[in-house]
Amino acid sequence: MTPCPQCRFENRDGVRFCEQCGAKLEVLCAACGAVVPPDRRFCGSCGQSLTPSTDRASVVRPRAPAEGTTPDRSAPEAERRQLTVLFCDLVGSTALSERLDPEELRVVIREYQAACAEVIGRFDGHIAQYLGDGLLVYFGYAQAHEDDAQRAVRAGLGVLDRVTQLTVRVGQDAVGLAVRVGIHTGLVVVGEVGAGRKHEQLALGETPNVAARLQGLAEPGTVVISGATRRLVQGAFVLRDLGRQALKGVVAPMAVFHVLGESEVQSSLDVPAAAGLTPLVGREQEAGLLLDRWEQVTEGQGQVVLLSGEPGIGKSRLVQVVKDRVAGSPHRRLECRCSPYYTHSPLYPVIDLLPRVLEWGRDETPEGKLAALGHRLADYSVPLADVVPLLASLLSLPPSARYPLPPMSPERQKRKTLEAILAVLLAMAAAEPVLFIVEDLHWIDPTT
Repeated sequence: MTPCPQCRFENRDGVRFCEQCGAKLEVLCAACGAVVPPDRRFCGSCGQSLTPSTDRASVVRPRAPAEGTTPDRSAPEAERRQLTVLFCDLVGSTALSERLDPEELRVVIREYQAACAEVIGRFDGHIAQYLGDGLLVYFGYAQAHEDDAQRAVRAGLGVLDRVTQLTVRVGQDAVGLAVRVGIHTGLVVVGEVGAGRKHEQLALGETPNVAARLQGLAEPGTVVISGATRRLVQGAFVLRDLGRQALKGVVAPMAVFHVLGESEVQSSLDVPAAAGLTPLVGREQEAGLLLDRWEQVTEGQGQVVLLSGEPGIGKSRLVQVVKDRVAGSPHRRLECRCSPYYTHSPLYPVIDLLPRVLEWGRDETPEGKLAALGHRLADYSVPLADVVPLLASLLSLPPSARYPLPPMSPERQKRKTLEAILAVLLAMAAAEPVLFIVEDLHWIDPTT
């Protein structure tokens, strides 16, 4: 019997590889390089000790492949994946290269790439290549998520906003930038490509090419997606149908959509709810408990209920039951949604909620938003001079002469802001019952 030097399995005599772990059953002498059976204590060629103190396992080496043969590889060279691929390109890069010195252009490109990388990293995207002024990004590799298509679209919108706000100073000039983004989802094979010293893990197939073609169709400052991606993100974003477009190198025209922004969908059930939900079965006791608590709320007794369980067990479906049952009674419903992308963004769920409570239009001006804030808070018994400046600052509205924010330390402003939010919530509850829902609590930020 021949023991394996790695797993110690007793193999049959004459075998060259361990029948348990696959390790080669050859030990090389550290002194002379001679092949020694793994059960020997000394090298028969030079007398070198092969006791465990020499860490015999560490000198197990695969033999060099014979000339003309392929080296043995235990790991697969490539794998099939469904990826959502994002292709981002800088608008007007040729004009920039003509206007700027190469060193100045390098500064601009580096800041642009850093800004994009920061946004993409927030959504767990993988930047596969920097292609001059373009970026090739994978969502679903190396780490897959259940919502990779949504992550890609949110990253695309985030890149647009971030680059639009970016102004790079080179010498006496301030350079403004814009990008266009194309996104497509499909099957690829991810593996190592390249030769010599240059090797990369790239996704091969039609998907990256289609994403690049879609980017070419996009207007500056816009995100366009394919029909395949649209099916995975439908309901989560506001889309404008651009019709079927002919793409270079693609046989049939493809459905293309312009992403206008995120929708008002509050939970994963809002989209199927429009077409009707399947009946809830076997959850009568839990639904009854929630409705009983709501009855106590209508009598003036505040209640808190935590719904906890594995993904897909039906937590949001139970909440939907309550929403449906109380829809016909006077109440106010507030829904906060926590996000894995903003776990380190203080008060993100509140910042996301307030514009919906205030019914801001998508193209509302800052002045209009501030007026709506003051008008809506006037319905409740809260001091506007104290509360409006704090919430306006939280919502990144510009300072106002009508509602000036008094000087205070950041810590005091944070405390006063939390007090203002609580005061508004309690004022709402004093006027009518409030159904306050916090979805995906496990992603909530500490401040919220």
